[in-house]
Amino acid sequence: MEATAQVRHLRVTAQKARRVVDLARGGVAADVVASLRFQPQAVAEPVRKVIESAMANARVKADEAGERLDDSDLVIKEIYVDEGPTMKRIRPRAQGRAARILKRSCHITVVVATPDVATKEGAR
Repeated sequence: MEATAQVRHLRVTAQKARRVVDLARGGVAADVVASLRFQPQAVAEPVRKVIESAMANARVKADEAGERLDDSDLVIKEIYVDEGPTMKRIRPRAQGRAARILKRSCHITVVVATPDVATKEGAR
């Protein structure tokens, strides 16, 4: 069983999001969610929510297929951060000049899977 979830146009830079996402990669989804609750970074909450969403999507897929699924069995197979669109703003500076402000965003994608699916895919 494999399920995905995405958050798009998150108003955090990709560099800051990758710091938190790197901690979650390859871990057991339920354990990662528990540890993200206590991370001091602001981006930990959206990352936690997207992982919980992927877990819920896996639960729905298992119910539709008539399979039994335990949340503690799910492993984070893939998690990555892509750069999103950048909003460009202007800040007035001295002597009539202007400085550009870049308000960056990112997209976070999570794929959770049961351990048997994760190991089969990794063997290829």
